[in-house]
Amino acid sequence: MRRPPKETAESARRISRRALMLGGLKLGVLGALGWRMRELQLEQADTFRLLAEENRINMRLLPPARGLIFDRAGRVIADNEQNYRIVMVREDAGDIDAALERLSKLVPLTDAQIEDARNELARRSPFVPVTIADRLEWHDVAEVAVNAPALPGVIAEVGLSRIYPFGEDYAHVVGYVGPVSDFDLARIDDQDPLLQIPRFQIGKNGVERRLERTLRGKAGSRRIEVNSVGRIMRELDRQEGVPGSDLRLTLDSRLQNYVQARMGGQAASAVVMDTATGELLAVGSTPAFDPNLFVRGISVADYDALLNNKYRPLASKSVQGTYPPGSTFKMVTALAALEAGVIGVEDDVWCPGHLDVANRRAHCWKRGGHGNVDLHQALVESCDVYFYEIALEVGIDAIADMARRLGLGVRHDIPMTAVAEGLSPDRAWKREVRGQEWRIGDTLNAAIGQGYVLASPLQLAVMTARLATGKAITPRLLRAVGGEETKAPEPEPLGLSETHLAYVRNAMYAVCNDRRGTAYSSRIIEDAHRMAGKTGTSQVRNISPAERAAGVIRNEDLPWERRDHALYVNYAPFEAPRIAVSVVVEHGGGGSTAAAPIARDITLFALHGDLPPLDAYPVALREQIAAEQQALKLRDLEPPSAPGRDRA
Repeated sequence: MRRPPKETAESARRISRRALMLGGLKLGVLGALGWRMRELQLEQADTFRLLAEENRINMRLLPPARGLIFDRAGRVIADNEQNYRIVMVREDAGDIDAALERLSKLVPLTDAQIEDARNELARRSPFVPVTIADRLEWHDVAEVAVNAPALPGVIAEVGLSRIYPFGEDYAHVVGYVGPVSDFDLARIDDQDPLLQIPRFQIGKNGVERRLERTLRGKAGSRRIEVNSVGRIMRELDRQEGVPGSDLRLTLDSRLQNYVQARMGGQAASAVVMDTATGELLAVGSTPAFDPNLFVRGISVADYDALLNNKYRPLASKSVQGTYPPGSTFKMVTALAALEAGVIGVEDDVWCPGHLDVANRRAHCWKRGGHGNVDLHQALVESCDVYFYEIALEVGIDAIADMARRLGLGVRHDIPMTAVAEGLSPDRAWKREVRGQEWRIGDTLNAAIGQGYVLASPLQLAVMTARLATGKAITPRLLRAVGGEETKAPEPEPLGLSETHLAYVRNAMYAVCNDRRGTAYSSRIIEDAHRMAGKTGTSQVRNISPAERAAGVIRNEDLPWERRDHALYVNYAPFEAPRIAVSVVVEHGGGGSTAAAPIARDITLFALHGDLPPLDAYPVALREQIAAEQQALKLRDLEPPSAPGRDRA
């Protein structure tokens, strides 16, 4: 059936319109493709030619600059220095053995270094640059650069490496960095690709480890063009990383150096604390070690010497070491009894030199006894029997609670590794940990800081600061991060009777300034800086009845490992406390003879900001003190610089 002409014309118009639309659409697509082909072939030809020819575009991570660490005055105590190194990329190097042989003719490489490099190249991805040698001289790097055409895949680089300008002074506080190991990768949950870079340095202990992520920063990247033999032709793109944040600690480098020097030659530790803010002004531990040795790669011989040293130079004794606090714990027992109301300040106890309890004789350090003593005299002369008696009255749970209130048996949160919790034992602890019931003998031991009681020098300094102020002072080591000050909350009152605290403080003052006081020989006679303190001596061996009957062997006649620990705590000035100090000398003998003189000198240096004047000491000691000061090897520190990133 024929269509009408009108209908046929309308159908033809529709077909023409559709054909036109389809044709236009095809033309547009073809035009876009043509334009894109022109752009790829003309404008981006070089880029895609490089991508197509033997995969010659490489991406490399750029390690960021590690954050610097400063002391409270702005002196840099952990810095970065330029480090010339040689790296090799396995996929560009071809025959690894041949490449290493050619390189060894230009750069001094030992057989051990070559073997380590061969193993590292084999275990890493073929595109990962592996450090073959670092800390090279400029002429070595220049030699490699000149011979680059004959060294495919070998690249000379300039990077940054950690350096510790104060050496041993801050070894235990700041710690050190070292290359990432398999152990590190297994230990930490961190997916940062920087950790996969061979020999990338991370914090191994101390502040460097605790604040690793803050100090590390974020990686940058660069896109480079290499030729057919792996030689870098040009840098195509670069995105800088984010440097790590700088840290400012609360420590004073002059005081820290003096503390280390004053304790030199002994296995000792000391902590100096600001009683108002809790800021740690010095945290010392001797002997120490040079952390720069670990950054560069310590030798087996050097490490074994540190590891086998009986004075334990690798241990941070000030925060990691825990010791029976001895008589420095007696203020805890006294306050527990006073607060519980089981004794009055004038109540007397008879001390015949021992106390017999439950078929056991507990001895006083003074064989003949002290006679009738009240609390003041018991603290001044450190009578053990007095504290045995009041401990039996108040009980171990109240003593342990008071110890924790004063900062003992508590892990304080400062950014150092292996910060010890110590131990303030009670009945529940012994039942849970030892599976035994608490005994009377345990209470007698704890009353005088022996037995299960353990405290670190840091905790003893906190205890002393809290006794001096009546507030819950908390230790602080970090003053600023990235230029922003860290704020500490206002310490809360301890909730202890001010009358009881004043009584204990007056007794501590008499310990140092009364002729009968155990620290009288180490007193400060400068009125503005007189101190209040307490000596302590803690046994590390049992004394048999036979030895006690024949006469206890003197410390100096015993092997070093069997001598008593010597302890001393103090705060000063007495009228307006500014600092608290604790000192522990391992196997030093008596606290009054070994620890108190060190603490006195540290206290005076902290208050004066320099070597103590001789007129602060009793006249009879001034000649000796002058000789000791002359023998000290102190750093001649330059004026501090303002913290910043002006040092590479």
